[in-house]
Amino acid sequence: MGDFGRLEALRLAGLSAAPDPGMDRFARLVSRLLNVPVAMVSLLETDRQVFPGMVGLDEPWAARRETPLSHSFCQHVVIDGRPLILDDTRLNPHTCASLAIPDLRVIAYAGLPLTDADGHVLGSLCAIDHVPREWTADELQNLEDLSAACSVELRMRIATERMRRDRDHAALLLRASVELAHARDLTDLTRRLRNLFRGPAEPSFVDLLLADGQGLWRVVDPDDVRPVEAEVDRLDLGAGFPSARAMREQRTLFVPDHDELVAGYSPEAVAWYDSLGLRSALCVPLLNGRGVLTWCWSRTHVLALTEEAVLTAVAGYVSQAVERTRFVANRLSTAEQLQASMLTDLPTVPGLDMAALYLPATDQDMVGGDWYDAYQLPPSPAATQPAVMLSVGDIIGHDVQAAAVMGQVRSMLRQASLDHRTHSPAVALDAVDRALEVLPLGPGATAVHARLDPDGGRWRLTWSNAGHPPPLLRAPDGRVSALGEHDLLLLGASNYLARHDHTHDLPRDSVLLLYTDGLVERRDEDIDVGIRETASALAEHGDKPLPLLLDALSHGLRDAPQRDDVAVLAVRVVQGER
Repeated sequence: MGDFGRLEALRLAGLSAAPDPGMDRFARLVSRLLNVPVAMVSLLETDRQVFPGMVGLDEPWAARRETPLSHSFCQHVVIDGRPLILDDTRLNPHTCASLAIPDLRVIAYAGLPLTDADGHVLGSLCAIDHVPREWTADELQNLEDLSAACSVELRMRIATERMRRDRDHAALLLRASVELAHARDLTDLTRRLRNLFRGPAEPSFVDLLLADGQGLWRVVDPDDVRPVEAEVDRLDLGAGFPSARAMREQRTLFVPDHDELVAGYSPEAVAWYDSLGLRSALCVPLLNGRGVLTWCWSRTHVLALTEEAVLTAVAGYVSQAVERTRFVANRLSTAEQLQASMLTDLPTVPGLDMAALYLPATDQDMVGGDWYDAYQLPPSPAATQPAVMLSVGDIIGHDVQAAAVMGQVRSMLRQASLDHRTHSPAVALDAVDRALEVLPLGPGATAVHARLDPDGGRWRLTWSNAGHPPPLLRAPDGRVSALGEHDLLLLGASNYLARHDHTHDLPRDSVLLLYTDGLVERRDEDIDVGIRETASALAEHGDKPLPLLLDALSHGLRDAPQRDDVAVLAVRVVQGER
């Protein structure tokens, strides 16, 4: 009763303890042709018999459409592979003790095998009477013809489902190769992996455990954390769990049902699986000892050879994705540390609130030439408070070379600002222009360079724009305008044309936003659209604390692959004239 091929055929037939119109039709035909009160299409599962086709059973059996094996005559047909014909079941030594006699009133029984194309006996088509009965040759011939027709119907369903599943498996492999290749990190990998599987026969839980030299640690999807996952977040290699054994022995393990789990593994493992409502599990070691991938089912599962092959192939994709995401994570960490070392700690300036954001490009070399800068100028004798220099810029290119050039350009811009007596942003950009004409630093850059001066209880903005997206200014009433005055030419391509300063007063509660094009530029979309969307977000969220404003402005960027890095500098006037 527990042979693999028969149970797999039952699963493919898709019939269980629920009424099926086609199977009910066969039961009605048996009842009419043989003139019996009860007829059934009975299929034998591992621990019960089910009746997808049935007529005439009393309650509660008619509603349940199943009985335990203690009530099954069908099991004798399946075990022996032959018809079972009894005029009086109470007189047969193999059936006289069956609970089907008192509970279902099975006195006379005639059951013929239902088979699949490979000869597996899946169950029986049976006629039942509540009194002793001598079955005639014509009745048995009719029952034999109907059982043959019912077997053909089962074979067609099995073949159709097998073809559908083959198509589904091919589609799953294609989907897995695409989805897992785009995983950004291990958490995203787990989330994508769990979302691959859909449908009643698919795994109800997918568990990714990675090796770290000390044992296995669980990669948890923060959006789908189950309490027991948090309680058992790692396993020792010697633990009595199927996944730990698969890792130790470096072989695929399948736990088909709860009985085998109890017999072969620790009480802790049984409790863990029970807490998640899981009964079957397939554990596949990842390549090169990286960890174990486990698929779990909430019901006893029959694992077909094709299904095992598909899931093993998916585990291979996961192994590659784990290696790639770890490499990217290490590379990203190094890149971010390099970038962070080049970015500025914002100064504390009375009357101003400042915050900055940097997001690296995740689909390029993950470090680039975007920067922000803010620093105070030396105090002048006549000023009560020193002025503040602000800048954002973008070196053309997205690699470590661009980051190195960025560091040099930022330093040159600082030096030019500090050296000039009036601290003019335009003069400083002009000085960098001349330096870039001499130094072979690359194809150029864009930048906005600005100065904020306290002036009689207010702040005055002076800026110069070298081919960069325009700063955005949110007024105290929430309206946002773009400071569009600019010089078109890139840094390093001035051809000795003069740069210009522009000015604007900043009242109290106004917010100035400087940013690089990574914030506003989208693939297949005009940059002006992105600037308008950012302006709308600034209008809506500009009264929030600056860190929350930056989160709102960058919403979605952290979770999507970025072609470009992003630098943003926000300044709010908190002291001055209204």
